[in-house]
Amino acid sequence: METSRPLQFLRDVAAVLVTGLFMFPIFWWALTSIKPISAVFDKDRVNFFDFVPTFINYGVTLFGQSRSQLAIDQGIGMGVGGAEAYDSRVSIMQSVIVSLGATVVTMSVAVFAAYAISRMVFRGRNGYLNWVLGQRFMPPIAILVPLVTIYKTAGLRDTDNLYMGYLGLMMIYALMNLPIAVLLMKSFLDDVPKDVDEAAMIDGATRFQTFRKVVLPMVKGGIAASAVLVFIFSWTEFLLSLFLTTEIRTVPVKIQTFVTSTGNEWGFIAALGTAAIIPSFIFILLVQKNLVRGLTLGSLKE
Repeated sequence: METSRPLQFLRDVAAVLVTGLFMFPIFWWALTSIKPISAVFDKDRVNFFDFVPTFINYGVTLFGQSRSQLAIDQGIGMGVGGAEAYDSRVSIMQSVIVSLGATVVTMSVAVFAAYAISRMVFRGRNGYLNWVLGQRFMPPIAILVPLVTIYKTAGLRDTDNLYMGYLGLMMIYALMNLPIAVLLMKSFLDDVPKDVDEAAMIDGATRFQTFRKVVLPMVKGGIAASAVLVFIFSWTEFLLSLFLTTEIRTVPVKIQTFVTSTGNEWGFIAALGTAAIIPSFIFILLVQKNLVRGLTLGSLKE
């Protein structure tokens, strides 16, 4: 049955409105990042476009430039403060290292676990799947206190050793993201017929050779989509990084330092927040087809 034109039009309008509703905060965030201080703190009206755009906020947070000097050069005013406290280049690099490391560790384990669950039948398989999924439901705050004690005892705090601090953060991010990675990869592996494995083993391939040379190349898109999701979860994680590290400041923790007792640096917060969102958007656009298919957990069949 064909949808009538008026109904189709109303559906399209509703989709645009809902999308606009969800996208407006991001738009406002990006708009705030290019506003001068006077426009950000204009208490008399909501200032949408009645201002001269400035990239001072990006210059300070992403390039370590002096806010006061940039303000003088652009004729905006004398400016206030310096740049050292707001220079976020080190935090961005630390976030990249931790997120990439956690993604590699997570996916290295997830592909093997997902293949075993997808291909092997064993007692309690469904219960095990539910247990894996249940680990993702547990909020990090529930294990924070014992986790801090364990990390301190094991020497995984960055105050003891910076490299161990990186390792500790990667490991906990990997553990937190492993359940979703395993379930996503299982959904992709389920789409590969078991006949493919059987045919490869009949031709003399071992189970590991079948997995590495036959099955894995067929789910490259699924691996990429799962890795992107794990990277984004690691990139945006705040609570564990805040409590488990001191010297290492990932981007979410760095943004939190812009909230001070003397006021909130909304321009810097918006600039660094907008810059941090861009990689996520790009990665999701690249793998959106596989990501949507994987998140259905095999419920959609072609």
